[in-house]
Amino acid sequence: MLQTQLRSFHAVATEGGFTAAARALNVTQPTITVQVRGLEDYFQVELFHRRGRKVVLTDTGRQLFQLTKRILTLEAEAVDLLNGVGGFHSGHLKVAAVGPYHVTEMLASFNERYPGIRVSVETGNSQQALQALFDFHADIGVLAHIEDDPRILARPFSRHPVVVFVNKKHRFARRKAVRLEELKGERVVLREVGSTTRLAFEAALQRAGVAIEPVMEIGSREAVWMAVQRGIGIGVVSDIEFVPHEDLRTVRLLNAEVFTYAHVVCLAERADSRMIKAFLEVVSGLQRTSRN
Repeated sequence: MLQTQLRSFHAVATEGGFTAAARALNVTQPTITVQVRGLEDYFQVELFHRRGRKVVLTDTGRQLFQLTKRILTLEAEAVDLLNGVGGFHSGHLKVAAVGPYHVTEMLASFNERYPGIRVSVETGNSQQALQALFDFHADIGVLAHIEDDPRILARPFSRHPVVVFVNKKHRFARRKAVRLEELKGERVVLREVGSTTRLAFEAALQRAGVAIEPVMEIGSREAVWMAVQRGIGIGVVSDIEFVPHEDLRTVRLLNAEVFTYAHVVCLAERADSRMIKAFLEVVSGLQRTSRN
């Protein structure tokens, strides 16, 4: 009974309401209400503040939610283990990535080796992807930036130079490369705070003592490309992420080594998970192939 109640509580906390939780678990809303109320009554605690149709976790509810994330993750890993006895044929791998460019090759190789494993990918910047790991919303992170943190296990995967890209009518459009100092006073369309490309670019500017003119901050690669295409300013991007367009040109940076990196990351406490280990083995195989 407790397991069912915890699952109902977790669904309400995840979905943000009893009705949405009922849809997620494919049961009736009164069933969810009875199970959560039973959990609260038995332990004499309040897990949610009810505000009309919306619910907000109490302090106790937030603490329990952190535990149910672990419980359900471990339960899923147990199912994966049992399903995999005699063959690794089923399961669900959740990946949080900084973008499709770094992770596509990994996913293709993983799918080729384990075609029965369902894979879902959510994208965002490195901070968002890392938070997805900590919240147990993702099993694997493919990040451009990591920090020294004992909670995570990180493996470097690749390195990519950062380039400037401009509208075809811009004065740099016919250039193959520019010096960092030539960007002084340039109108620049930046990614959001937390973007690793932006962090690397701004660090290089600071080292060189070069001041640009930020004109726009956009939390989407596609929107930055559109802004540059309209001539609003220039942009910066990891070369692997640039998508060729007839109105855009890339320009290398001559005197500045500005790079972004791809790291494959998991929680240290989950490093022995069979599915995570399988993914890391595929990544290691790709690295060996690229070196040969």
